Amino acid sequence: MTSAAAAGAAPGPAAPRNRKSVTGTRRAVAALFLLPTLVLLGALVVYPIGYSIVRSFCNASGDGFAGVDNYRALFTDDGIRTALKNNVVWVVFAPAVSTALGLIFAVLTERVRWGTAFKLVVFMPMAISMLAAGIIFRLVYDQDPAKGVANAVWVGVHDTFAQSSAFPKAHPGRHSPLTSDRGGFITTGTVHTGKSVMLPLVGVAPDQMPDGAKRAVAAKPEPGKVTGTTWQDFTRGKGVGRLGAPDPAERGYSGMKIEAVKDGRVVATAKAAADGTFTLPATADGARLRLPAGNFKEPYNGVDWLGPSLVTPAIIGSYVWMWAGFAMVLIAAGLAGVPRELLEAARVDGASEWQVFRRITVPLLAPVLAVVTVTLMINVLKVFDLVYIISPGSSQDDANVLALELYRKGFAEGQPGIASAIAVFLLLLVIPVMLFNVRRLRREVRR
Repeated sequence: MTSAAAAGAAPGPAAPRNRKSVTGTRRAVAALFLLPTLVLLGALVVYPIGYSIVRSFCNASGDGFAGVDNYRALFTDDGIRTALKNNVVWVVFAPAVSTALGLIFAVLTERVRWGTAFKLVVFMPMAISMLAAGIIFRLVYDQDPAKGVANAVWVGVHDTFAQSSAFPKAHPGRHSPLTSDRGGFITTGTVHTGKSVMLPLVGVAPDQMPDGAKRAVAAKPEPGKVTGTTWQDFTRGKGVGRLGAPDPAERGYSGMKIEAVKDGRVVATAKAAADGTFTLPATADGARLRLPAGNFKEPYNGVDWLGPSLVTPAIIGSYVWMWAGFAMVLIAAGLAGVPRELLEAARVDGASEWQVFRRITVPLLAPVLAVVTVTLMINVLKVFDLVYIISPGSSQDDANVLALELYRKGFAEGQPGIASAIAVFLLLLVIPVMLFNVRRLRREVRR
């Protein structure tokens, strides 16, 4: 009976689909919570984009319609064309190098005990602002080896294999028997055996003389040989010292190379001792003595990193220093999800580590590598701080990029219409990369 009554009972009322809350419908609550975000997006994103698009079709004052003149300037203005070319260089090389270094660091530090510490050190530049990094690398790339770390290392390596001269400023003084010759100096007359030759020079500061230089002495004549002395013929103090003869306070040009030249050929060579004396064999009889240009070579001052030809690669190097750690961390996270059994199976089958890396690790990491590369591509399209701070005024035009040119046109040159056109052009360049990234992420979610 009870079951029959229950079976014949009318069904109860259906539960309402949209239950109302205290604040109203669910849709209204959602809109209420989204409103602050929508207002911020409209004020900070939508409105600036719309205003930039409208402003890009106006003249410099903003009160007249300029048509596509501002966009035509993107391809006719020399500064913008240089910036566009440099942006292409940035997009091609900066993400590729950063991602490659991140991949190498992530793979090589996977098995070592100190890998975490190494990753921490490599990632630390990400904690530094672009402004601070620009100041750091402006000092790193300083031309003076005493200030710039890059040139200090470069000059140190160079001087290890090619020692610079100690006498770059030396030159003949008054009443000297020497005259200029192809960057060096040569005697005006010939020399003969059994006689001593004086080769005085001036122009080297006392504190710049070689450490091994000793008090200069006049060489004694030797039968069958040509002897001589080359020294700093200068003594501090007005009227002190004798010209053409070594004085007690004067030191010899230690290590100076001397060549005996006869009929355009070098017939003998010698190197001055610590006291400046030298000896040539009998073959030097009747020759002229030459101090070759190598004795007076200016010291190597390193590479002009911030010059017109190297400023863009140098700035890209500072960018890689900052962002290689970012790439490494993301790739290392992807590497942690790679099935180890696949790698071990390949090794058991006889694959070398290079084959495992190239045929298994890299293909499995392809989605992560794509994320890193695309993210960095978007980032370098907007690079501004590093270029503005690191490049000096003399080469800033050569290092110019679109974001910097936008700033210069809008604020330094008073052409906001062209600056807005550059901003819109940058947006159009970024949109395809963003769409590619979104589509790729959607495909990954479906999997």
